[in-house]
Amino acid sequence: MLPLTDLTDIEESYRLYAAEMATSPSYHAWASSVADDPEVLRLLSDLPILKQQANLVFAAARRHGLEPGAYDDLRALLLGPEWPAVRATILTRRTQTNEVARMTALTPALGMLGDGPLALVELGASAGLCLYPDRYDYIWDGAGELRGSGGPTLRVPAIGPVPVPAARPRITARIGIDLNPLDVTDEDDMSWLLTLIWPGHDERRDRLAAAIEVTRAEPPHLIIGDMLDRLDGAIELAAASGGTPVVHHSAAAAYLDERERVELDKRMRTLVAAGRCHWISLEGPRVIPSLAPAAQNRRDADHHFCLAVDGRAVGWLQGHGAALGWTQTDE
Repeated sequence: MLPLTDLTDIEESYRLYAAEMATSPSYHAWASSVADDPEVLRLLSDLPILKQQANLVFAAARRHGLEPGAYDDLRALLLGPEWPAVRATILTRRTQTNEVARMTALTPALGMLGDGPLALVELGASAGLCLYPDRYDYIWDGAGELRGSGGPTLRVPAIGPVPVPAARPRITARIGIDLNPLDVTDEDDMSWLLTLIWPGHDERRDRLAAAIEVTRAEPPHLIIGDMLDRLDGAIELAAASGGTPVVHHSAAAAYLDERERVELDKRMRTLVAAGRCHWISLEGPRVIPSLAPAAQNRRDADHHFCLAVDGRAVGWLQGHGAALGWTQTDE
């Protein structure tokens, strides 16, 4: 995943989206066709850059009744009389995927932090579904497993010395920050979240539906606001719960501009050095380059994220959790 503010050439952006969406034949075909369609590109180029994302545009089209299928149907919708309504959805909604399979990387990373209680703070939390790593069983194929939660099972092929935890993390707080947090008890919000799942990704959709039910049983504390503005307050709130604060984020820093990404990197390193919290990040290798030395040679089209703990790269995860690789063990 690239920093979204870097995607200023919309034709090239949609070619990158097409490569990234190769696992969804419908979305791959749509993105490829948009890249070759000057009229549609002109229409979409009038949107703010952060609103030109293929997943957002396609999900908004589906929200207005479009079924995955022929590109001509998408084109007719975008260029037809329904465009103002679709455009309004694009402008008011965000791509807040909340991919819970990313906890297959988060949970072993948490295990590296010791066996004490942890207070989670997620940046760009959406509905906060990734604040419940203790409520799932895990199978890391080729590395080991962690069971006994009584919840759903997350399974991922593992490559390298994944540090399989001996026990589930003990969580004292579940705090999320988001500009527009989604409410797990709101059917409309959850319908949008499910619409963001790419066509053909039935396993991801089922996993998301299960995660919504897990989260509804004990909704998280979600804070509305900018992640940089609300960070210190969220860490203080987490510390007050009696656990060690752990700030984590996945595919969230990509929505920041370059200045904000540099500030996030600097602030988190300062907080970690001061002992105020731990930091787990899962972002594209170009989003915060200092966190991705082990992932720099991976093609962006592979959609791999770099996993780093306290500013040190330890592994990678395919963006939707299809594979986990570990490059070094805890020191």
